[in-house]
Amino acid sequence: MELHDQIGLLLREKSPQVWHLPPTAIVFDAIALMAEKRIGALLVMSEGRLLGIVSERDYAWKVILQGKSSQDTQIQEIMSSPVVSVTPKHTVGDCMAIMTNSRIRHLPVVDGKTVVGMLSIGDIVKWVISAQEETINQLSSYITGRYPG
Repeated sequence: MELHDQIGLLLREKSPQVWHLPPTAIVFDAIALMAEKRIGALLVMSEGRLLGIVSERDYAWKVILQGKSSQDTQIQEIMSSPVVSVTPKHTVGDCMAIMTNSRIRHLPVVDGKTVVGMLSIGDIVKWVISAQEETINQLSSYITGRYPG
């Protein structure tokens, strides 16, 4: 586990389920699905095509603060589009940089025109922590003489 590992490797560790709704779904349904699945963002898709992404932040900024009703607003009105995405060949480090520079917390993974996964900043942080723990264990083994090499 390292920063130069490709995202495809990280996706193998995650559930393959990617939650999405059509653009005409109402915001209330999107928030209810996010709460049920304990996720912070949903993809907005139509006929297998990625159109946008809607997050808790979109809800807070574009519904609550604008005085709109979650029962009367479609997610296409508040979704972020175009979507910043990556391919399975991008590295963990690439994704960290993209998320930081774009100021986003969720990153769809697209292979060709097919969505193959969704990354959160939490997924990236877990990967980095695991990589650091692995390095620390190897160094500890080397220092104490248990290193096999």
